[in-house]
Order: sequence, then structure tokens, then C-alpha cells
Amino acid sequence: MKIVRIDHVALCVPELDSAISSWQSVLPLLLGPREYVPTQLTEAAFLLTPAEADACVELIAPLPRGQNVGLEKFLEKRGGLHHIAFAVEDIAGALCELAERGVPLIDKVPRPGARGHQVAFLHPKALGGVLVELVSADH
Repeated sequence: MKIVRIDHVALCVPELDSAISSWQSVLPLLLGPREYVPTQLTEAAFLLTPAEADACVELIAPLPRGQNVGLEKFLEKRGGLHHIAFAVEDIAGALCELAERGVPLIDKVPRPGARGHQVAFLHPKALGGVLVELVSADH
């Protein structure tokens, strides 16, 4: 598996508009793509550094309310840092390699994610409780 870069760090927030406002009032970040991701029942907004190719901050909120039980439970218990995402070459190959090594996976095959990327998640128990997302680097 070849990691290309850190793609983003995701923060779980109860509501995007106020979170975007807070982040932009403190840091000089630009509002990038904002979208609803139906496969994950989340609304996502990306806050970009001036050099958009760098890693970014993704704010995620469960939407529609009451349907993303996992994210709502996370928000209720902890909130804040949700996952770190790494852009990888050949995401399907990376998942096969990890599965062969016995790494616990949430996704055995990539699925559609934000910004038109294919994504997959490693189970948090693989890395001491940290949720890790793999993002296709070829997009």
C-alpha cells in the first residue's frame, strides 16, 4: 500500500453553518466543497488552506437527523475529532493487502464518499481506537 498524503482530518459537529463560521473566524481557511453524502448519511464541508492541494479539515454533521445513529452517538459521547484520512494509490488493492494481514476493516470494498472519491474505513480497533479512512488518490 502506498500512502500519498494525509487527505483530511474530520471533526464531528452538531451543525455545519455555525461550525464553519467559528472555524473561519479564527483561522484563515476557505470554504471548499460542501455536500450531502447519502451513502454515509452526513453533510460535509471542507475547509481549505490557501494551497488547496494540502490536507484540509472536514466538518461532518449527521443528516437527516435521527438516521445516522453511529455519528449521532459519537457526537453525544465525544464530538470533536472523528477520523483521519489518508490518500492512497489503489484503494481496492490497499484493502486487500490490509485484509490479508488481518487488519480489522469496516469496509472490505471501497464505497462512494465526499468529493466524488472512493473511500473505505479501517475499524478503530486496528489503530488503538482511532478511526482511519482511506481515500482514493486518483481523483
